[in-house]
Amino acid sequence: MKNVVRHVGGHRWNGVPVLNYKEEGTHFKAISRQILFEGGPKLGAELRYFEIEPGGHSTLERHDHIHSVMVIRGRGHCLVGDTIYEITGNDLISVPTMTWHQFRATTPEPLGFLCLVNIERDRPERPDEANVATLQALPEVGEFIRL
Repeated sequence: MKNVVRHVGGHRWNGVPVLNYKEEGTHFKAISRQILFEGGPKLGAELRYFEIEPGGHSTLERHDHIHSVMVIRGRGHCLVGDTIYEITGNDLISVPTMTWHQFRATTPEPLGFLCLVNIERDRPERPDEANVATLQALPEVGEFIRL
């Protein structure tokens, strides 16, 4: 990556491809990702930009690595653990290790956020039937999550 990458408008950067959120699946909807800084071994972190279109959502998942998130576009909601939060520009969200989480664009505008993660990280775990039943037993969470 070059030392300086020019912003080209909106939430796009010169030479930074807009990628599929994940390679395949139906457990997410209308979301893209861009890898802004790949980090490398000396930095040890990767900075990504995710954008969720209205009505879209990320995967309901958990993993051993933590997330540090900053909303930079739009508004929406996120699940962290057993709590739903309304989120908007410049809000910071910390997702602890092995905590169920999901982001949703719940307004008529896209929800965009930066996500800082460890460059070496484990693969996400999706909920099994028992996990889903536990989450759905919490009324607000059960109404919020998308599988």
